[in-house]
Amino acid sequence: MAFIDVIKAKAKANLKTIVLPEGMDRRTWEAASEATKQGLAKVIVLASKEEQEANAAGLDLTGIQVVDPATAEKKDTYANLLYELRKNKGMTPEEAGKLVLSDYTYFGTLMIKSGDADGLVSGACHSTANTLRPALQIIKTKPGVKLVSSFFLMEVPNCEFGNSGTFVFADCGLEPNPDPEKLAAIAASSAESFKKMTGEEPIVALLSHSSYGSAKNDDVAKVQAAVAIAKEQYPEYLIDGELQLDAAIVPSVGKKKAPGSPVAGRANVLIFPDLDAGNIGYKLAQRLAKAEAYGPVCQGIAAPVNDLSRGCSSNDIVGVIAITAVQAGE
Repeated sequence: MAFIDVIKAKAKANLKTIVLPEGMDRRTWEAASEATKQGLAKVIVLASKEEQEANAAGLDLTGIQVVDPATAEKKDTYANLLYELRKNKGMTPEEAGKLVLSDYTYFGTLMIKSGDADGLVSGACHSTANTLRPALQIIKTKPGVKLVSSFFLMEVPNCEFGNSGTFVFADCGLEPNPDPEKLAAIAASSAESFKKMTGEEPIVALLSHSSYGSAKNDDVAKVQAAVAIAKEQYPEYLIDGELQLDAAIVPSVGKKKAPGSPVAGRANVLIFPDLDAGNIGYKLAQRLAKAEAYGPVCQGIAAPVNDLSRGCSSNDIVGVIAITAVQAGE
C-alpha cells in the first residue's frame, strides 16, 4: 500500500472538518469534491456565490459545505473574537470586521479557534505569509515548541532507501537560514512528525556538503553545532550528522564516509541546512525522481494549518487535506 493511502485510511477512520479558504481557485473545488468523495474529511469551502459559479462549474459538490463570509451567520462572532485577540496590538473593531470579510484565511482560522473546524489548508494562490500569519496571531504555537517550521512528506517510487522510499524533508518552505538552535529544533519536530505520520522510528540526518568533518568552513560548523544541540536536548530521537546526502541514505556510502554513525545509510528524515537547499532538494526529487511531494506541512502550530505550493495540483491538495486531518486527530 502506498504511504499516502495509509494516511488516507487514518483520515477516514477519524473524520475531521477541514476548511479550504481559496474558493477563488478551481483546484480548491476539485480537491474538495475528490476529498469528500473519498471520505477523507468534512470539507468547508469559503467562497462567495460568484466565486463558486466561476470556479466550481460541472463538479459534484455533494456533501461539501460552502460558506460565504459576507453572509455567514457567525461573521460578527468571528470579528469580535479577532478584535478581542488582537486589541492589545492596536486592532479596532472596525478593522477586525473588515479583515474577517476581506481575508478568507482569517475567517477560516477563526473557525478553528471557535471549534467550528479542525484544520485549514491554503496556499494554492496565496503566499506562505498569507497562510501562516493568521495562524500565528490567532492559534499560536504548541506549548514548549521553539518555532514553527515545515516539512514535505516525500514518496519516491521504486526506492530502496529511507522507509521504502518514504521520507520527511525539512525545512523546505518556511525557515530561511536557521541557526544551530533552530536547526536542532527543526530536526526534533520533523522526527516527531515522521513518527506520527508513519508509525515508524525516525532516523534523522542533518545534511551538509561535508560528512563527519571532511570539509571545514562556517557552513559545516553550523550543522555540527546543530547536531551537538540536538543530541543533548532531544536524546529521545536518533539524530546524527553532518552527513552528505549519499552518506545519509546509501548504506555502502555511509559506511565509507561516516563509519560508526548510527544514522548513516539509514536516514528517513532529512534536515537541510537552509531553505535554499531544502526547496531545491524536494523539487529535484519531485521532478526528476517522480516523487510525490505532500506539503509543505507545518509543524509547531497548536492546530493544523498547512501551506501549499502555488504550483500544486488538485491531487496534491487532496493529499494535504488527508495529512491535515490526521494531524488534527493526533
